Amino acid sequence: MGVVTPFPGQPGQVAFDRIELARILDLYGRMVAAGHWRDYAIDLGRDAASFAAFRRAAERPEYRIEKRPALRIRQGQWALVGEAGAILKRGHELGPVLAPIERRLVKLVAD
Repeated sequence: MGVVTPFPGQPGQVAFDRIELARILDLYGRMVAAGHWRDYAIDLGRDAASFAAFRRAAERPEYRIEKRPALRIRQGQWALVGEAGAILKRGHELGPVLAPIERRLVKLVAD
């Protein structure tokens, strides 16, 4: 039927795979729907790939989700970085690293 053409990138460039990006963009969509985020940026580099989520386009990112494959054996390749640059969560899997952000979406519904 069709041939998938890879995105022209640099050899050795770190990137998100389809499943990882789908998970991150799903969270981004839910945060936009809740009114928390308005913009995002993706940075693909030689050492790390980064997804930054902004409250407003002119500010620093509220959160940055980083993938650093060089750290996958030691601390884990995923990191959640806060607005001030502090690492809030680090891990080997994406789900637990995104958990602090997803908790902001949970609302208590009264009976």
